[in-house]
Amino acid sequence: MTNTQAEIVTIEDVGKRYGGVQALDRVSLSLFRGEVRALLGRNGAGKSTLIRLVAGVEAADEGTVTVAGTVLDRPNVQLAQRLGVRTVYQELTLIPGMTVAENLFMGEWPARGGRIDGERLLERSAAALQRLGLRFDPRRPVGELSIADQQLVEIARAVAKDPALLILDEPTSSLATAEVDRVLRVVDTIRSAGVGVVYVSHRLAEIRRIADTATVMRDGRVIETVPVAGVSTADVVRMMLGEAVARSAAVQRPSTRGPVLMRVENLALRPKLDDVSFEIHAGEVLGLAGVLGAGRTELLEVMSGQRAADGGSVVMAGERVDGRGLARAKRLGVGITPEDRKRDGIFADLGVDENLVVTDWGKVADRGVISPRRLATAAGRAIASMSVRTRSARTPIAKLSGGNQQKVVIGRWLHAESRLLLLDEPTRGVDVHAKAQIYELVRGLAASGTAVVFVSSELEELHLVCDRVLVLAGGRIVDEQTAPDIGTERLLAVAMAGQSPSPPVDLGGTPEETGPAPEEAS
Repeated sequence: MTNTQAEIVTIEDVGKRYGGVQALDRVSLSLFRGEVRALLGRNGAGKSTLIRLVAGVEAADEGTVTVAGTVLDRPNVQLAQRLGVRTVYQELTLIPGMTVAENLFMGEWPARGGRIDGERLLERSAAALQRLGLRFDPRRPVGELSIADQQLVEIARAVAKDPALLILDEPTSSLATAEVDRVLRVVDTIRSAGVGVVYVSHRLAEIRRIADTATVMRDGRVIETVPVAGVSTADVVRMMLGEAVARSAAVQRPSTRGPVLMRVENLALRPKLDDVSFEIHAGEVLGLAGVLGAGRTELLEVMSGQRAADGGSVVMAGERVDGRGLARAKRLGVGITPEDRKRDGIFADLGVDENLVVTDWGKVADRGVISPRRLATAAGRAIASMSVRTRSARTPIAKLSGGNQQKVVIGRWLHAESRLLLLDEPTRGVDVHAKAQIYELVRGLAASGTAVVFVSSELEELHLVCDRVLVLAGGRIVDEQTAPDIGTERLLAVAMAGQSPSPPVDLGGTPEETGPAPEEAS
């Protein structure tokens, strides 16, 4: 769309910096009524920062963000909302114990005589739901709804405010494939009403179904805005990755794969996983790739005994693990590091030493009482072998850098003598040097016979550390790649397309199909 009269937001030469990190660099684009604009890019590309500027959560350091003719020159969410911008974030903000109606008009309930007017609230709620073709009872508690219906209530709440621009941040990341259609139908209804939509998603199949245009970001810059109908998957992947990253060669490594340690057979976990099967061998680093919401974390939770499967099984050393609890998995040799290290992985006020041995206190105890000598010996050995940088073993772990915290979280499972490590985003939030150290640590573990499952959203790092990579999409494994032929372009293309490359995804392309390589925005 090029009708400037329908323009809602104009962004001109916008820059935004956080400390030494340039999050946005000379970004310019326009958003229009009645258009669904996909916003694409890897983690860290600048998408979230751009959304916060348009929503009034933050202000640009340079350049201008103009909404409905008004410049947002300082953080002001209320002003952005008055100008017509509404945002539905990835994390749901509903109150489960309240009804659909109460959530739809939270803080704006109609009143009569100093009390909530229940009749008017139900009328307004029914109208808001009907506007989007939604048919559930507004008197029903939100907590009783499916995740898909809760997501639709979030969208309906935003649309009830008559927005000119609706920003949807990964609206289907927590939904099964069958539930995605309902969200896309609602988005189509919103577009038909003349509302502009910014649709953030890693799922290219959805983008092709719902979006008119796509803006691709990389390293804080807008690389290009293109019609969705005229761009190939290969083009999108190259714009997102950049030629240097996309074409990087896989690292050669000797094969140390040993016997099978764990078998995952026909595993189902509704609504995320369906008929997932694979094996993990001793001495192998197995990567798990997939876009946000593909089910990678849920799969690790079943493999570590924390969740029960709806079908199939996970077997380690001849014993079922799924749904049997973390203690049993640990006894069989399974260790797991969580995705959110600070929230779930460390005991912030305890020392490095105590964090290292928490998986097996018995090894540092004497007649049931922790021995300071044994604790110091075990911690010192782990700190040296893991190259943890700390002033003292007694230093609270919260004072360590993210990379050193991550080493400790991994090291506690070595203290427990785990034979299989499930690492969920082990390099998230650490610097380049720490990442290299973690890669080296993981490869060293594999060389010693330990099996490692390595989950990462940074697809370009998988070829640096993995022997094999499985791609999860649509609840299934849709591709498998083996070193040294693990390719970042192919991984991203398959993960975004959500289907097996059969026939193979054409990542080379022809000049007629792909055109010249995209240039960085200047």
